[in-house]
Amino acid sequence: MATKRSVGTLGEADLKGKKVFVRADLNVPLDDAQKITDDTRIRASIPTIKYLLEKGAKVILASHLGRPKGVTPKFSLKPLVPRLSELLGLEVVMAPDCIGEEVEKLAAALPDGGVLLLENVRFYKEEEKNDPEFAKKLASVADLYVNDAFGTAHRAHASTEGVTKFLMPSVAGFLMQKELDYLVGAVANPKKPFAAIVGGSKVSSKIGVIESLLAKVDILILGGGMIFTFYKAQGLAVGKSLVEEDKLELATSLIETAKSKGVKLLLPTDVVVADKFAADAESKIVPATAIPDGWMGLDVGPDSIKTFAEALDTTKTVIWNGPMGVFEFEKFAAGTDAIAKQLAELTGKGVTTIIGGGDSVAAVEKAGLADKMSHISTGGGASLELLEGKPLPETEGEGRANNTKLASIYLPCKSAYLRKRNQKTISISVGGREKMKLQHDLMEQKFQDNPAQPNAGLSQHCRYDDDGRHEDQRGGPSLGYGRYTHLSIVMPRE
Repeated sequence: MATKRSVGTLGEADLKGKKVFVRADLNVPLDDAQKITDDTRIRASIPTIKYLLEKGAKVILASHLGRPKGVTPKFSLKPLVPRLSELLGLEVVMAPDCIGEEVEKLAAALPDGGVLLLENVRFYKEEEKNDPEFAKKLASVADLYVNDAFGTAHRAHASTEGVTKFLMPSVAGFLMQKELDYLVGAVANPKKPFAAIVGGSKVSSKIGVIESLLAKVDILILGGGMIFTFYKAQGLAVGKSLVEEDKLELATSLIETAKSKGVKLLLPTDVVVADKFAADAESKIVPATAIPDGWMGLDVGPDSIKTFAEALDTTKTVIWNGPMGVFEFEKFAAGTDAIAKQLAELTGKGVTTIIGGGDSVAAVEKAGLADKMSHISTGGGASLELLEGKPLPETEGEGRANNTKLASIYLPCKSAYLRKRNQKTISISVGGREKMKLQHDLMEQKFQDNPAQPNAGLSQHCRYDDDGRHEDQRGGPSLGYGRYTHLSIVMPRE
């Protein structure tokens, strides 16, 4: 069977009668009575499962729930069975475990068009350790693999990355593909003008995102607690506001980078300050240049909201990651709510609006505007890593079942160019002066400082398969820009 990259490329001939291991993200919140309080992630997984069932496949469904330490009843997936059965219109069979003889028997007895839900894969510590033997046991009951768990796509676990070494083909589900299309596709080739809104409490958690976006956007709007580090870096008083003292130099550097790249960087000109961090705190609006001693900034002010709105009105693509303030407290939610409402309006005018996971999603849902956005990412950390330009372990693993991965190398540069290839040597020209040499049992790689070639740039996530073909996530010769060049080399298994 030829390698296929998404579940939509698999037809009835590929799927009928086949046992398909589907890794979904069913990590939904449960109340004390073990009732589902938000089934969004379950509903998001349904299109992929239904497609497989319609093609006559037998679906073996796997997921994690919470962070259990060993077998913990309150983290069992059993409470999900009724809702899954209702949404799929069939009786979902619940396995007592995720590996073992009983699972093997249930999988063998599964009829075409049937669904078997495995127990929480994180009941085994081997899951998060990406243990090869555990991955092999998970894969042993299936014929092929579909990953639809974007929320865990940034983690190389046994059920997300390990199993791809044993199942062929390994493809993306519809949800995963949609996430990649938006978060990779829209960022790599956005309609211009392109704006990014980055919020959150700390600069340190968004360094990679900001650095990556500065190479792509026309407008960058910053909000949240991180703005006070930028203010202090510019010599402003910030009162008791959150500041990362060790990131002041970085903040200055980011401002200079934006200026040099012609990016319009917008920081709030006024802020809502409070006398304490509490929902009932006394608050007032002050200019960003006049934050009083003993007060802390907890939201952006109305003048800033207006300025941001005017800038966003000029755009064709907007990505939002991180709230503008402490939106959990109603008194300090105005900035975040205003962004959510404006993006909803922009979507209606044809602007592509992407909510990049985490608290931004919670804010949009809280405002009741989730269905008004072009795309809402289901992943927090995974969204951040894609926005940073990092490849995800799962997208690397697709179609790799018959190969051995010998090396995965990240270089602090922006380009890599294949110079020549034979059975044991790959020499590439690196977009910088870095030199390194890696010895391996089966292959020697030489990273040489050669003059840049005309097509040396843009290669971020490349894989050379056993026939020497050059592939990437989009099937072309290159994939956008990024902070790192990633070269993954594979050879046939012996």
